[in-house]
Amino acid sequence: MPSDSITITRAALTADVSRALIGSLNAELTGMYSDAAPGANHFRLDPDEVADGRGAFLIIYHDATPVGCGALRLLQGRDVRTAELKRMYVSPAMRGKGLGRSLVAALEAEARTLGVRRLVLETGPRQTAALALYRASGFLPIPLYGEYCLTPQTSICLGKDL
Repeated sequence: MPSDSITITRAALTADVSRALIGSLNAELTGMYSDAAPGANHFRLDPDEVADGRGAFLIIYHDATPVGCGALRLLQGRDVRTAELKRMYVSPAMRGKGLGRSLVAALEAEARTLGVRRLVLETGPRQTAALALYRASGFLPIPLYGEYCLTPQTSICLGKDL
């Protein structure tokens, strides 16, 4: 994509652009996991969890059009400083162009700025492209944690030391 303009910026979780991208993600997950319990794939993320000093919500733009997003939130109660990647999404038309890798790299940079030493995430077994992205980015399988223990049929957890 050499002639295309790609930018990644912080955004408020409550911004219209953020809500629109998360809405697209939720719609895709609902279709992909239509046989799951309602809301089984729409895990909570609060605006204060991605506030400065606690995390980040990033939007990736292609030629000034928002085409994806991702979040980072610090997790409390761990032995090492751990953060979780959440709400990762790239619009279907823009997949396969390296935007997901760019988002993961930007979120890893945000994590390092916060002193994070370990990243964890949850994705689903039907999200094969996401699983491939995370594994290519160095994430390895870990036991289910937190709220994902309640959805073992639709949750796969991965982790990575920074």
